[in-house]
Amino acid sequence: MTFNSLSIHLLPVFVFVLSTVGVDAGAANPSYGLQDDYYRHSCPSAESVVRRVVMGNVTVVDNRKFAAGLLRLSFHDCFVEGCDASVLLYGPGTEKTAPVNKFLQSLEILDKAKQELEKICPGVVSCADILQYAARDGVIALNGSSWKVQGGRRDGRVSRAESAEKEIPSQDFDLDGLTASFKRKGLSRDQMVILSGAHTSAAGHCENLVRRLYNFNSTHATDPSIPAAYAAELKATCPRKTFNDTVFITMDAVSAFFDAGYYVTLEEHKGVFTSDQILFDDHRTRPLVKTLTDYKLFEKKFHQAMRAMAAIGVKLYDGEIRKDCRFINSY
Repeated sequence: MTFNSLSIHLLPVFVFVLSTVGVDAGAANPSYGLQDDYYRHSCPSAESVVRRVVMGNVTVVDNRKFAAGLLRLSFHDCFVEGCDASVLLYGPGTEKTAPVNKFLQSLEILDKAKQELEKICPGVVSCADILQYAARDGVIALNGSSWKVQGGRRDGRVSRAESAEKEIPSQDFDLDGLTASFKRKGLSRDQMVILSGAHTSAAGHCENLVRRLYNFNSTHATDPSIPAAYAAELKATCPRKTFNDTVFITMDAVSAFFDAGYYVTLEEHKGVFTSDQILFDDHRTRPLVKTLTDYKLFEKKFHQAMRAMAAIGVKLYDGEIRKDCRFINSY
């Protein structure tokens, strides 16, 4: 679904549509221009500062919510205009205002990290890099393991709500729809299944379950692929027409940690959304889902897939280093 809105014009300067690396703004190019330990000379403490801020703001009670929020932000950023922190821009008609981005959170953590870095390394560390470092650190906060995150991205100056509506995959997509969406970004079907494992720390809001629970198609009000007992459980949590933004369903029924429990949940036919459960129900991806229930294997594959995703459409020389992650620079 798409809708018309205004592109970002936050300051009285010209906003240029910038060229990006790869086939288009959605193509991954993992090795071109990005580097491990990118700030080792220009701002040696960059990654440690981001980690300290993330860990200091992710509390014991809320760590699942905020850590998942950072991962979701990284995905929603990279799939629209490339990994350029365009999702963080504020203003009318920006990506952040799109319905698909209604439940984005953890932006304040990124603001704090940027503010700390501007004190010690002004104008050096991009918001786009901060976001990818923070997503990694969110996984660590959930007892997941670390991986090397490349740096060198610059921040974009374009953010459009309609682009987010067009590019972010729907929770109602079937396997072909999901595969096509990821392919446009230079990612394979296997990488799509692996990156979906990030839902081990995620939650689904009730309003996004309306179609699957109450208006599936002309024959079935409720998606018949949902086991009856689980459908009843979902409906009890999300009764018709009484949704509010604070009610949600955890997408990993196994544990609150970053693990392979998401795939076990799919084996139990408890995928919250169609786009989750289809990964197990479709014979083309079921073998991989079964394989990924081995956490050590999932961990390795997830790190590799995150590095690939974090290279989608990066801006290396034609972006900017924002002073404030919420606004483009004024010159």
